[in-house]
Amino acid sequence: MTAIVEVSGLTKRFGSLAAVNDISFSIEENRICGLLGRNGAGKTTLMQLLTGQDFATHGDLRVFGMSPVENASVLHNISFIKESQRYPDDFRARHVMKSAPWFFRNWDSDLAERLVDDFRLPLDRKIKKLSRGQLSSIGVIVGLASRAPLTFFDEPYLGLDAVARQIFYDRLLEDYSEHPRTIVLSTHLIDEVANLLEHVLVIDDGRIIIDEEAETLRGSATTVVGTRAAVDSFVGSRTVLHRDGIGGLASVTVTGLSAQERVDAAASGLELAPVSLQQLIIHTTNTTDREFA
Repeated sequence: MTAIVEVSGLTKRFGSLAAVNDISFSIEENRICGLLGRNGAGKTTLMQLLTGQDFATHGDLRVFGMSPVENASVLHNISFIKESQRYPDDFRARHVMKSAPWFFRNWDSDLAERLVDDFRLPLDRKIKKLSRGQLSSIGVIVGLASRAPLTFFDEPYLGLDAVARQIFYDRLLEDYSEHPRTIVLSTHLIDEVANLLEHVLVIDDGRIIIDEEAETLRGSATTVVGTRAAVDSFVGSRTVLHRDGIGGLASVTVTGLSAQERVDAAASGLELAPVSLQQLIIHTTNTTDREFA
């Protein structure tokens, strides 16, 4: 497949702080990619670089084969929706929907109208009078109805309640299947979007620590539970992502168990449990886990 985003040795510094630190990766077209990590890990800075809103300190990045900085031919094909999206105070929700087609050549007004109904958005209410959830729904509607070839969602749906978030996920998947494009989701609600993701990028302290197909990651980690002696004997020299225990019992999370090793674990009286994508990323980015495992 064609890489729509190509990043090589990319670094962004703010004084002595490397918010993005010598990273390289690519994102293929027509995929849903999760950009995941803790607060302050560098996700938003990376998206600002990819959307031409900031300059890199070092390295190279290409979007649609070109630099996005001050490049209208690239930026016209990008939609960047973020939680802190701001609008003029005198704007009403209706004004946002009316002006959006000026910026997005693939704008679908029928989809936008359907989404307005789905999210029960009061079009005639002033932006400054909208609730956080209603503001979030504006971003979601614009991001989906824009149908931009490259769409970034930087957690604009955090203000939505559980029902509205599920509507967002359903509409995203439904429209993506009919109109494929590249979608990058940055979120802390990993379990909610896990089944949507096709590829996963995890950034931690400015560095990419996971760049993998979502299907490969699902079920790649296993929690082994049993007596402390049996667990320690089974784990041996394996890299441990997380360790917990009480009394004589131990619970250890490891990766890469083969089918035979699973059989051996069961024969040793150990219990095995799959680890969700969210728990895998928590254990991978948790410094305490890494230091004391």
